[in-house]
Amino acid sequence: MFTITLHGSGRIFPAAPGETVLEAAQRAGIALPYSCRAGVCGSCKATLLEGQCSYPFNPPVALSGQPGVQHAILLCQAVPVGDLTIVAREVTSVEDIARRRLTVEVAGRQALAPDVTGLVLRPVAGEAPLNWLPGQYLDVLLEQGRRRPFSIASGPRADGAIELHVRHVAGGGFTSWVHEGLRTGDRLRIEGPLGTFVPREDSERPMVFMAGGTGFAPVKAIVEHFLALGTRRPMALYWGARSAGDLYLRTLAERWAREAPNLRFQPVLSDPEQAAAAGLRAGLVHEAVLEDQPDLSGHEVYMSGPPAMIDAGRRLFAEAGLPEERLYFDSFDYAPDVLAQILAGRAGIGA
Repeated sequence: MFTITLHGSGRIFPAAPGETVLEAAQRAGIALPYSCRAGVCGSCKATLLEGQCSYPFNPPVALSGQPGVQHAILLCQAVPVGDLTIVAREVTSVEDIARRRLTVEVAGRQALAPDVTGLVLRPVAGEAPLNWLPGQYLDVLLEQGRRRPFSIASGPRADGAIELHVRHVAGGGFTSWVHEGLRTGDRLRIEGPLGTFVPREDSERPMVFMAGGTGFAPVKAIVEHFLALGTRRPMALYWGARSAGDLYLRTLAERWAREAPNLRFQPVLSDPEQAAAAGLRAGLVHEAVLEDQPDLSGHEVYMSGPPAMIDAGRRLFAEAGLPEERLYFDSFDYAPDVLAQILAGRAGIGA
């Protein structure tokens, strides 16, 4: 058993042999930042002051090519080989929320876009409602220990309803079933809440929200949270997609901008022809943010979307003066088994 010390707060917790720093912290009831849990997104990057770690599970991909990584570790993959002292952000707002498993049923479904299905889930009779903070996600539990993570697109509701936005992935068995076969009344087993992409309320700084595709789901939940609070902080929401149809709740975001004078909404399409046809701004969404906000030193930024967008935002927003501790993000990618199926299909394997 090793000891891990959090420099700054002085909190100390034990780590069992073979246990990652993140797992040890969660077992001790300490909330450290994380998202993908696969070493890819970099949400859980921390600074190692003393001690050594190994990476027996997945390589720390998110540290590759990143500046200032000489003493950096990824909490979700780093396994202590002795006592450690680390510098890591603590997300105390999620520490008192119990992570649990429960059975839910599909209370509603609708096609939000040709390849995006909106689901409303509710706990079955006898199950207590799930509690979570806006921006967190859950895992759908499948056979053979497989999991599928989905951001929750709303905050907690009195009726226990949970809103998800599920994009159909070619080669993904579960999302294909959601898209084609899932029906109202069907049951799912879930675990949550997960993640630390949650609102930070201890500031009056302007906020920038950047979403890519269905990364709009957790951003939606956080924006709705701040609107419900009646915040007067300036908010700029950027939503990037390839086509106008991919901005599947654009009318909702436009209504926010009409009703809240401190919120500005900017849709951005990466396909120039699609953008011209729709009369919308063309380009990459992170480029639009930087064109409008070239100096981010006084801002806080929330971003959610595919890894390429997250990687660009992390690098370029830092160059625009944004302190790392004021960048909050949620990166999503294919589950490892789905990615293997997709790559096999492209290569003609098992066709």
